[in-house]
Amino acid sequence: MKRALFIDRDGTLIIEPPKDYQVDSLEKLEFYPKVFRNLSLIQKNLDYELVIVTNQDGLGTESHPENNFWPAHNKMLKGFENEGIIFNDILIDRSFPEDNAPTRKPRTGMLTKYLKGGYDLANSFVIGDRLTDIELAKNLGAKGILLNKSEISDELEKTGLINNCVLVSEDWDDVYSCVASPSRTVSVSRITKETNIQVELNLDGTGNNSISSGLNFFDHMLEQIGRHSGCDLKIQVKGDLEVDEHHTIEDTALALGEVFRKAIGDKKGIERYGFALPMDDCLAQLAIDFGGRPWLEWDVEFKREKIGDMPTEMFFHFFKSFSDAALCNLNIKAEGANEHHKIEAIFKALAKAIKMAIKRDIFNFELPSTKGSL
Repeated sequence: MKRALFIDRDGTLIIEPPKDYQVDSLEKLEFYPKVFRNLSLIQKNLDYELVIVTNQDGLGTESHPENNFWPAHNKMLKGFENEGIIFNDILIDRSFPEDNAPTRKPRTGMLTKYLKGGYDLANSFVIGDRLTDIELAKNLGAKGILLNKSEISDELEKTGLINNCVLVSEDWDDVYSCVASPSRTVSVSRITKETNIQVELNLDGTGNNSISSGLNFFDHMLEQIGRHSGCDLKIQVKGDLEVDEHHTIEDTALALGEVFRKAIGDKKGIERYGFALPMDDCLAQLAIDFGGRPWLEWDVEFKREKIGDMPTEMFFHFFKSFSDAALCNLNIKAEGANEHHKIEAIFKALAKAIKMAIKRDIFNFELPSTKGSL
């Protein structure tokens, strides 16, 4: 589905005059700082349609003559065109606020074609300088970006629009960063006759965890993945532990691998590879490649049958299942005297490797492959 940036004009693309709020002469035309550079990057690197959505109070009336408006407007468009920036659509409402026209922002009358389908509005943005732009985002089911002073956040709170605004900034560099790196958040459900598993993952989180598998030591290991990768991870598992631990561990690994594969997506701009780490008497060496091919090399031996309530034979099975579902290479080697330290070092190494591999460069959207596909 297509995504769009619905961009306000005055105060967002160009500076809004502080007295009459009308850019109705060439002398008043001034572009917003850094707008050319960042819209050029958006046009070059990202797949958004660019749509101008603007209220021009009484355009065509004595208070806002068209012969004053169009020369400045067309000059603005030519400036963007000279920088390679072409708008897919330009929507202008001419009504006054008191008209309560259905086409006037924050109402959506001018945007019916975007509401009818074919557009991923949940991952589209409204960019503007007023609260009405954030209200438009709410009405569209899109995300709002406010080009304004940070103090306006208090108004967002008072009007109940704070949850519809993902960024408040006066800097177009911040706008680019926001639209170039949308949230990589995915949920996966895996339900079989043996297990019921719900996994939620935010690759760009802060390491928050909520883990419940019914196996205390397994929970402890899964928490290492979220905490040390910086990902937010929620895992809820109901498994047939009355049989044994096998299905719970295997199916959790499959669901976890699937959620990482889906969250990473097309892999454009990610580092792809990662590795790490020592822990006291143990050294765990783990390399990962989210290259699209499952493979596991495992050079680890355990001398105990169980660590906590988790069978040591299931560790290999966990990483094999994760690799299969995530479509990643894993090469794991660990040595040391303390069995608890050994496996914990491996899980922490996995987390650190993931953290490195999922890092993305918002200015480089090339696939990390000389083949051109993964």
